Amino acid sequence: MKLFTLCAASLLSIATFAQTTVVVNTNAGNTAQEFYSLQNGTISNPALAQWDLAFETSGITGSILVNTAKGIQVFKAPYTITEWTMLDTSGLAVSWTPQQNSETNWSSGALNQGLTSNPFDLGWGIYNMVSHNITGDSLFVLKLADGSWKKLRIDGYASTTNAFTFTWADLDGGAEQVGSIVRGDYSSMNFGYYSLETNSPLAQEPDASTWDLVFTKYLGFVTQPAEGFYPVVGCFQNREVQALQVDGVPSESASWSGGTFSDDMNVIGFDWKNFNMTTFVWEYTPDRTYFVQDRDGNIWKLIFTEYGGGATGTITFTQELVSATSVNEYGTNGSAIIFPNPTNGSSVNVLLDIPANEAQLTISAVNGKLVQSQKLTGINPLAIRTLDVSSLTQGVYMVRIAHVSGVTNTKLVIE
Repeated sequence: MKLFTLCAASLLSIATFAQTTVVVNTNAGNTAQEFYSLQNGTISNPALAQWDLAFETSGITGSILVNTAKGIQVFKAPYTITEWTMLDTSGLAVSWTPQQNSETNWSSGALNQGLTSNPFDLGWGIYNMVSHNITGDSLFVLKLADGSWKKLRIDGYASTTNAFTFTWADLDGGAEQVGSIVRGDYSSMNFGYYSLETNSPLAQEPDASTWDLVFTKYLGFVTQPAEGFYPVVGCFQNREVQALQVDGVPSESASWSGGTFSDDMNVIGFDWKNFNMTTFVWEYTPDRTYFVQDRDGNIWKLIFTEYGGGATGTITFTQELVSATSVNEYGTNGSAIIFPNPTNGSSVNVLLDIPANEAQLTISAVNGKLVQSQKLTGINPLAIRTLDVSSLTQGVYMVRIAHVSGVTNTKLVIE
């Protein structure tokens, strides 16, 4: 490792990363959700309205999201699951409060609210720490987007089948249906989704490892013109992606140094913009900068500059890679150094020290576009490979080396 450290010290150079303008699209009427990778661009753009419920695929929090952005309202009924046939909604308009998905925590969905003092209460059921089952104990009433009313119970989660089961029906008990979600079918994703309209599960989101941010319509808490939850359009971070908001400093001078990155999913949220009710135009918070740390440890600087409103659903921002994980602490990821770097030649060398004899090397532009990919085989400790970069134009590129034990990233600057 001393040899690699000496090589790293002599070869590593510092370069300024390029700023790129990005336009993401939630479509006219904000009818789509855009899942976005800071390194690779748009991953998917599914229709927002095609799902109703979403079930967490890992952990013991049993988070269940409701698609309130679609127009669904959810109320927790003052009845137990055993009182399914006795449900009376006469007091709903007076004393029942709509439940909302958390804006800060993916593991706190609309069906997980209204907890008791029981530490194993998940909102819709009780977790058994011995069997790892969750037994449903609550009833919910849904007002669907089409105005119809349904009652819903989450029957439970069974660890033996790794599945959630749930039942919904008309308020009078008619048209009863049963659905299920098997966690293992969506294990690479944060949630498995379900459509009550089609009575079928679906994969709404891409694999969790592939995206950093999701741009979407959702219900957010606002204080003006009156306190309450209203439809807004904004940005959530993926799990394991942290963010930091810096205010009051010109964006060109803003730095993440000294700040604390947060796991709250709505650090970016929706309040980087505001609709001026006098001029009827969107305004943008001045001197506001966001820094996002992705799963690989890279830090990106984001500045939001434009929102097309419901007419187009477009969101425009600039992104800039300001800190790359070019030399990792040796471990499961290993390390990689490119030299000469920067370069104006037709080839560069890559010094590899990774715990694997095969790897997939990809080169991407800062806007996420893949420009080169190749498989590396027969890798020995401190192996040096030559890359043909003659086709690359001037700019900054991200080099990603994925192998069976992990991933290492570095940068390449073409002058």
